[in-house]
Amino acid sequence: MSTLKQKTISGFLWSFTDFASKQLISFVIGIILARLLLPREFGLIGMITIFIAISTSFINSGFGTALIRKSDCTSEDYSTVFYFNLVVGILFYLVLFFTSDAISRYFNEPQLTKILRVLSIVLIIDSLTIIQRTILIKRVDFKLQTKISVISSIISGSIGITMAFTGFGVWSLVGKQIIQRITNSLLLWLWNRWRPILVFSRKSFIELFSFGYKLLLVSLMATMYNNVYYFLIGRYFSATDLGYYTRADQFSKLASTSLISIVSQVSFPVLAQMQDDKIFLKENFKKISMSVMLISFVVMIGMATIAEPMIITLIGEKWRESIVYLQLLCIAGIMYPLNLLNLQILNVFGRSDLVLRLEIIKILLAVPIIVTGVYIGISAMIVGLIIHGLAAFFISSTWSGKFINYSAWEQVLDIIPSFLLVVTSFLLVYLIGIMLPINYLPKLIVQVFFGGLITLFLCEITRLKSYLLLKQVIQNKIKDILESRK
Repeated sequence: MSTLKQKTISGFLWSFTDFASKQLISFVIGIILARLLLPREFGLIGMITIFIAISTSFINSGFGTALIRKSDCTSEDYSTVFYFNLVVGILFYLVLFFTSDAISRYFNEPQLTKILRVLSIVLIIDSLTIIQRTILIKRVDFKLQTKISVISSIISGSIGITMAFTGFGVWSLVGKQIIQRITNSLLLWLWNRWRPILVFSRKSFIELFSFGYKLLLVSLMATMYNNVYYFLIGRYFSATDLGYYTRADQFSKLASTSLISIVSQVSFPVLAQMQDDKIFLKENFKKISMSVMLISFVVMIGMATIAEPMIITLIGEKWRESIVYLQLLCIAGIMYPLNLLNLQILNVFGRSDLVLRLEIIKILLAVPIIVTGVYIGISAMIVGLIIHGLAAFFISSTWSGKFINYSAWEQVLDIIPSFLLVVTSFLLVYLIGIMLPINYLPKLIVQVFFGGLITLFLCEITRLKSYLLLKQVIQNKIKDILESRK
């Protein structure tokens, strides 16, 4: 098991490096673009996000997870899925191309027709890339993915900023996304040695699809739920309102979604290798979930605390209306990583049917929240997200707990110490911000500095278990690096 432990630690650290470097680059680029562009231009892209996201779910169709779970994948398996992805990618590009006029009329934004027809080309590009990425995830090889992510983010960001600076407006956002996908795909094909063979196996397709189709339905429902706010705000409010929400959502997702991505990419292939030993699986799931939730609490509660000086300092006064949205979205995103980990347990045991059933229940619970939000306002929608996130966690953890004997209540008890410590830490940070009669930039610097310092101090003096687990992992990795250089 020592090799598996080493792979887990290495995978998490490289995935975190990928997250940190990619998100730092995206963060800086996003700040520059937000200063150069108007909220309305971000809102226009937000209006069509749901259509791109749903199409992407169909392209993957759950095959990526099915391949990761399968221990003895063949060239026939990979090639079969590759050709399926490509055909579906082309099909959905054509669907969006010919329905772009109707979508444009729905939002009453004529400009969307051309934007959607150009931007949806990313569907074909992504369809060429899914298998390459799946193979790297299956190998827990995040070092190469980190390298590729950084390069593609820098190149696409530079081009997007240049386009925005020279007056291309919303097209700079379109160009940035397309260039990033193209660069990412080209580098994956250049540096990853896998190539498809001229085979489409009906047997492989049926075997993988029998597991993957349920995950496709789950992905579709999750995608629609996660993006329905873009859809409804764009329809019942305005492109500018959606722009404010989009910017707040992107700030919050720098932390929550990226953390979820790390957890998803690393935890599933690693936990899948432990499925035959439930005691060992529970032990490792507990360690992973406690460590991940400490990070989630620090990042999300911390960002909510410094939202005002951060927004005003980084992207300007014109984005002030995004502050409340960001604070609420940060609270809503706190439990997402743990909810995902519990769903991963069900997938590890091959219960994609149960995952599908749970997602249907969660979607049904979300309907009254969404309807209420349309009539009351955007803030009410996000408060509904907070309530829904808590309900989703208890539903998922109740079922996953039956497989590894780790109930929802036990999970809550294990993360409460981290939650209370972080809340205490950032309550002090918030009070520091109130008492300091200084401008936003120095206030932001002071709050970030003391937030980190106070949190580390409290973790050390309380000997917080989740903190000690993370500390040990980092110390061991540093020790391994130093020993390898001798």
